[in-house]
Amino acid sequence: MSSVKLGLHAIRVGNIFCIGRNYAAHAAELGNRVETEPLVFLKPTSALLDESEPIRLPDYSRDVHHECELVALIGKGGNDIPLERALSHVAGYGVGLDLTARDVQADVKRNGHPWTKAKGFRGAACVSALAPAASVADPQRLTFELRVNGQLRQQGDAGLMLFSLADQISYLSRIYGLSDGDLIFTGTPEGVARLASGDRLDLSLHGLAAAHWEVA
Repeated sequence: MSSVKLGLHAIRVGNIFCIGRNYAAHAAELGNRVETEPLVFLKPTSALLDESEPIRLPDYSRDVHHECELVALIGKGGNDIPLERALSHVAGYGVGLDLTARDVQADVKRNGHPWTKAKGFRGAACVSALAPAASVADPQRLTFELRVNGQLRQQGDAGLMLFSLADQISYLSRIYGLSDGDLIFTGTPEGVARLASGDRLDLSLHGLAAAHWEVA
């Protein structure tokens, strides 16, 4: 899978940018500091997963965590995008999972290595179908949730982000440049936890998008 669905259209994905530690409570639950600028990491497009396939946990980890997030699709790329125009570059909004091999992440962090093995494995970027950006007046008022086996695990309120989506877009465009089809995983709230075979995950971006996965 190298595309996402926006309405009836399949949009080819370019880069997958992820923002870490963007909710204070999540940073606190993992014992991490709050960053002074967006903490950015990348996932390969081979990590994308839609609802047509189950989540398959990597065999080199025993502690894969779910991280439910608001996801934004860039429809119009650019460099040095001003903050006040940033949201006009968004084509759609969805909900997704930034899956993380937490034991692997702890090991690579301890050794000063990149996070890719912990964050970029196949199926580590789960994404719902996306709703058009025109249907969202203010993304910072969006709420989302994750239920695992029917029990509420994560509740997200985009208004609690440390760096708003507009901040993220402006920053990413200034440092890396943004392209049509780029995805932004905007950070996860508290409540991350280990997944197990047989788990059923139900995600909702309230009123806009929903997605469902089972863990193989």
